[in-house]
Amino acid sequence: MRDLLRVPGGEPLDLTAYDASAIPAGPADKASGLAATAALAPRLADLQERLYASSAAGDRRRLLLILQGMDTSGKGGTVKHVIGLFNPSGCRIRAFKAPTPEERNHPFLWRIMMALPQPGEIGIFDRSHYEDVLIARVRDLVPRSRLDRRYGQINHFEKSLAEDGVTVVKVFLHLSYEEQRNRLLERLDNPEKHWKFNPGDIEERSVWPAYREAYEVALERCSTDEAPWYLVPADRKWYRNWAISKLLLEHLEALDPAYPPGDFDVAECRRLLLMT
Repeated sequence: MRDLLRVPGGEPLDLTAYDASAIPAGPADKASGLAATAALAPRLADLQERLYASSAAGDRRRLLLILQGMDTSGKGGTVKHVIGLFNPSGCRIRAFKAPTPEERNHPFLWRIMMALPQPGEIGIFDRSHYEDVLIARVRDLVPRSRLDRRYGQINHFEKSLAEDGVTVVKVFLHLSYEEQRNRLLERLDNPEKHWKFNPGDIEERSVWPAYREAYEVALERCSTDEAPWYLVPADRKWYRNWAISKLLLEHLEALDPAYPPGDFDVAECRRLLLMT
């Protein structure tokens, strides 16, 4: 899936050429998709435990999943359904909202650095530093010259993370304009979901083309060897969950973490324990 879903960096990108309801590989329907995702759970949990355990012996490696996408694309749903396959004690989850006054007093990457996973952990970002080249571009929040510098700053930052043992998995949840309307209507039709509805989302739809262009630029300029972008079709929630679970599994298998050996005499400890 890594090769199939990877966004080629440095090339012009047209998101309209990608079908948000596509099933590029894997299970063909919802029932088989749910079963396939559940089947990945034991292996994911095992690899997470090994990664966490290896940090006790000084292994600095960790994994950071970055989720970006339009509103209702499923960032929260991914956290619930995919990260729920892991042991929460080994996860560090952060949802980034509008910067606080304190955060505005620092460079834009400061709050990201404060939230990075520790060795052995799996970090999950619901939105990220990419907001500073997405909404900032659409709403002209910073001068264009400063905005253009940020792409290079992001690439440098992510390269430094990779050099420090962080496997960065960046996922763009590709949602269609029509499916977003359906999901917003579902929230309006269900009083129990009114808390999730923001009237501002209607106005945001009016600048959908500008957001699409902002994502195209970010994905084109910031899909690197150290931290490539992956485009996951997000109209089908079950497929989104399977594809991201599979991506995480492939990255964790590539890390191949191992339990550290004990630094004590096992036989002697067993003998002493049996005497108690």
